[in-house]
Amino acid sequence: MSSTLSATSRTPAAPRRTDVTAALLGGKTFRSLSEQTLSPREEKFERARQTLGFFLAPAVAIAFALLPTPMDSTQQLLAAVLLGVIILWICEPVPIPIGGLIGVAAVVVLGVAPAGDVLAPFGSTTIFTFIGAFILAQAMLKHGIAQRLAFAVLSIPGVAKSTYRIIIAFGAITCLLSAFVSNTATVAMLMPTALGILAVIAQLMQDRGVVKATFDPLRLRVGAALMLMLAYGASVGGLLTPVGAPPNLIGRGLIEEATGERISFAQWTATAAPLCLAMFAVLAAVMFLLNKPEIRRISGVEEFIREQKAAHGKMKRAEVNTLIAFGFTVTLWLLPAVASLVLGADSEAYAVLDDRLDEGIVAVLGAALLFILPTNWKKRQATLTWSDAARIDWGTILLFGTGIIFGALLADTGLAETIGNAASQNLGVTSVATITVFAVILAILISETTSNTASAAVVVPIVIPLCVAMDVDPFVPALAATFAASFGFMLPVSTPQNAIVYGSGTVPITRMIRTGIGFDILGAILIITIIPVMVAVTGIGG
Repeated sequence: MSSTLSATSRTPAAPRRTDVTAALLGGKTFRSLSEQTLSPREEKFERARQTLGFFLAPAVAIAFALLPTPMDSTQQLLAAVLLGVIILWICEPVPIPIGGLIGVAAVVVLGVAPAGDVLAPFGSTTIFTFIGAFILAQAMLKHGIAQRLAFAVLSIPGVAKSTYRIIIAFGAITCLLSAFVSNTATVAMLMPTALGILAVIAQLMQDRGVVKATFDPLRLRVGAALMLMLAYGASVGGLLTPVGAPPNLIGRGLIEEATGERISFAQWTATAAPLCLAMFAVLAAVMFLLNKPEIRRISGVEEFIREQKAAHGKMKRAEVNTLIAFGFTVTLWLLPAVASLVLGADSEAYAVLDDRLDEGIVAVLGAALLFILPTNWKKRQATLTWSDAARIDWGTILLFGTGIIFGALLADTGLAETIGNAASQNLGVTSVATITVFAVILAILISETTSNTASAAVVVPIVIPLCVAMDVDPFVPALAATFAASFGFMLPVSTPQNAIVYGSGTVPITRMIRTGIGFDILGAILIITIIPVMVAVTGIGG
């Protein structure tokens, strides 16, 4: 017996099996190197990338600040800080939200702007949209609605048999919703469902031996493809209507003011539809080339779905309450768009609803319902507790807040205008075609480092005077710049939806950059080629 015990004691313990549900639905985000499961090759690359960032970010920032340039000193200091922050975001020597906060602190310490002015954008409506939507998402995760919705999507005939179909279906749903609901809200609403589906796929892959028992489900290519399709699909779908994204409203207003021509809801949609369709086809094709799922077909998933749906049983009170809060929020988000469709964008009712039903306030109101609707009135138990709500992804909120801050500073200091004017003079843009190309490239570049809203607010006012000075019609270049402002695909800070999916932990920054560069280039080409043609076909603005 003693020899048996001795032999047993020397037997190495079996590797611990990964808990897929905890990894994907446990709310982890912005993981450090020690928190990830990496191969030796991946770990070597990640260490080198982070080490490079520690030294390169301050070196580049200091070097640029000391360069003799004709720029205003305030603009030069801001540009230096922004360059350093971009390197911190790309190399991740510190968590991405901290990199942004370091940049914000540097801006104040270097005297670029007072602290009160710099930090004011943290009160942006987008920040409150994040908070409210994340709390709603937390309730969906806690009470199992994410999994229930995941099973509903997987139950659509034919969808569950292929990871490719699942990803395309989710992208299509995202595109349609984001045409009327804000891109941020759409992705925040659908992400818990996407994580639920990814958990099902990862569990099946683990059970069938497709991956090792100790695999990291947050590093699956299928997960990155699903999440990136969610974020990029929202950016594309948001172009379809004037109310689909804030840059649309900003660009339309500036163009109408400059040209004196009204852009109707129908004209905008007709002009944008071919671009949206073409870009979605490109998204689907290139997404699978760059992030090819580990498995194409999923066998036996239908039986698994039936078993899980039966195990969930009827909806519980907490689930019903969560859906009530969710439905209330979505209804108020949609109400201005419905009023615009029915009564017209110039109607008084639309103006009142659009002004008062701010998406951030609506998100907070919807989230507040979760603390009011009871699950047990006698015990005074609400649908969600503050301890639950406190676990939302504050890192993503901080990250996008810093993006808004840098966008505001680019405009306020005049750095964006300086960049635009210098580029236009050196590149010799004098025709409608060359100004359109310049406008699209500039809008995408600015959108990558700031919010898409800031990009539209900065670039369109540069493009219109440039066209007037060159004696060309500003309509096509300004409209192209407006669309391009939503095409920041490369960095988490580029758009709120990028920040949200990056915060899920399923999309490594290097994968987002690699995929985003391709879509930035292809998106620019599609805008430059399609928009002039569609403007001529639809007669928009004429």
